Amino acid sequence: MKRTILGPEGPHVSSICLGSMTWGRQNTEAEAHAQLDRAVERGVNFIDTAEVYPVNPVREDSVGRTESYIGSWLAPKSRRDDLVIATKVSGLGQDVVRGGAKINAETLRTAVENSLRRLRTDYIDLYQLHVPNRSHYHFRRVWSFDPSGQVKAETVAGMAECLETLAALRNEGKIRHFGLSNETTWGIAQWLRLADDDVGPRPLTIQNEYSLLCRYYDTDLAELAVNEGVTLLAYSPAGAGLLSGKYRPDYSPEGSRRALNGDLGGRCTPRVWPAVDAYISIARQAGIHPVTMAVAFVRSRPLPVVPIVGATSVEQLDHALDAASVALSPDILARIGEAYRAHPMPF
Repeated sequence: MKRTILGPEGPHVSSICLGSMTWGRQNTEAEAHAQLDRAVERGVNFIDTAEVYPVNPVREDSVGRTESYIGSWLAPKSRRDDLVIATKVSGLGQDVVRGGAKINAETLRTAVENSLRRLRTDYIDLYQLHVPNRSHYHFRRVWSFDPSGQVKAETVAGMAECLETLAALRNEGKIRHFGLSNETTWGIAQWLRLADDDVGPRPLTIQNEYSLLCRYYDTDLAELAVNEGVTLLAYSPAGAGLLSGKYRPDYSPEGSRRALNGDLGGRCTPRVWPAVDAYISIARQAGIHPVTMAVAFVRSRPLPVVPIVGATSVEQLDHALDAASVALSPDILARIGEAYRAHPMPF
């Protein structure tokens, strides 16, 4: 497992991050611990979670359960400083946490203290803002995105308040670094500008969806990330399981994510199935597990990136982690490029 650096001077992390959002819904505590053990055994030192997890569905009575599972695994161990743990504060529209309130100074402090308690740790390595405090185009909102109601002065003032609080939390030793999630090019540019004006810490990372099926990041965000040294933490690199080949239009395995969330958050469109078939065909002809190819593709991109992989079994996790040692050939990448042009933006 190779290592990379988050941002220009952040922590050294494994080139694949272990995601956790199924733990507490599709996975028991023991199963979560087994995945953590396997990931660490295979060289992973980077773990991502969020206060709102688990998902599918998100429920008020399970908020924080995933962090607690990580905490119970972490507590008896003596290698905390060998791990990089990332979590997120919930915000606008995430109604089961604080009624979906915006992220501000008060909610940041409350959320950090709660996460520290559940994770049973004294500090959080990477603290991320889960969603922007304004309209955005993520989670399939791109089809009706309307930024006309945004008020720039209000947005920037909210960012400044958050940065000042994050700076204080860092000075208190409760967080070490700061990242964004589900952000846009304009949004991250504002955070960077404020940080360069010494309002608060500079964001090291941006956690956005990215996969063979979802490539919004490839243009303006990619250019900004390369030039500003911001690392993409790519979630759903296997397309929420679509790229595993286990789903068909009329079939979902029992207990799978799609069995709980029928359209996989809007991903199961009529156009997605031909795209999935095209990529799985490329993987099979190359003799590579389709999940391994999907994660390896994300790692191959010409931008700073760490894929976040999730699984409901150790076997599934192994297929994703195998991508750490796979370099896709020019022929495979060319065929992927042809499939992308034939099946652009399927959801």
